[in-house]
Amino acid sequence: MDFGRVSTAMVTPFGQDGTIDFERTAALINYLIENGSDSLVVGGTTGESPTLSNDEKISLFEYTVAIADGRVPVIAGTGSNNTQGTIDLSIKAVQAGVDALMLVAPYYSKPSQEGLYQHFAAVADAVDVPIMIYNIPGRSAVNILPETIIKLSLIDNITAVKEASGNLDQMTDILSNTSNEFLVYSGDDGLTLPLLAIGGHGVVSVASHIAGNEMQAMIKAFTEGRSQEAATIHQQLLPLIRALFAQPNPAPVKVALDDKGIACGGLRLPLIPLSLDEKEMVRAAVETFNHQVKLLK
Repeated sequence: MDFGRVSTAMVTPFGQDGTIDFERTAALINYLIENGSDSLVVGGTTGESPTLSNDEKISLFEYTVAIADGRVPVIAGTGSNNTQGTIDLSIKAVQAGVDALMLVAPYYSKPSQEGLYQHFAAVADAVDVPIMIYNIPGRSAVNILPETIIKLSLIDNITAVKEASGNLDQMTDILSNTSNEFLVYSGDDGLTLPLLAIGGHGVVSVASHIAGNEMQAMIKAFTEGRSQEAATIHQQLLPLIRALFAQPNPAPVKVALDDKGIACGGLRLPLIPLSLDEKEMVRAAVETFNHQVKLLK
């Protein structure tokens, strides 16, 4: 399955009482689909997955599938460091109607490469939907090496990897040794264009909450051979991306969404709201970006 060029790792909107606000979630889903998102990742780190119960995740999966209504693929974040727990949640996510799964590398446990392979292979064997592997050593404390990704790509329903190692050499090794049908996505917004240049397919993005159309424009410019235009958009996006990750994700992007009229509520501990100074930094970056976009039009 092709998840498109820009897959948004969706925030989870909360109400004043801290529970999931499904009315806000519907508004967010419609906004994202209308503004550059080719697919939606639900229940990932940006969605504050560590603070969501499995029951909440399943409700969120079901609701997102219903609101998306086939307009874009819905990818459920079901990975954990408990293989059987991952299998159980993955089966329930498939029953909820999601189109695909995203499985993060088992965190904290620090398994061997063979342990990683067996973990992902066991989940893939238990479900019949496409799977995107998520490699993020900075959060999981283990790097899924290229040879492990290459071996996993031979499993029929493991069809993509979200690479957030930040290592373009590693991504090149994966691209060089997997089929053209196996898709490599950037897990870092700022590496979208460099990854495209070495043969990658797209990005699983946080910045697309705010700049989804512009990210699509950058990718389109690159794929159509307008490399200088793509580079210009990349240069404009980068300060915005830095601002959105200057504090723990998704605190900054929730502020930016609120300012756009897409209310997403607060955060669950251990994440905390931004200070006034931190909010102003985000707002200044968004304002500068919006001004540059207007100048281009």
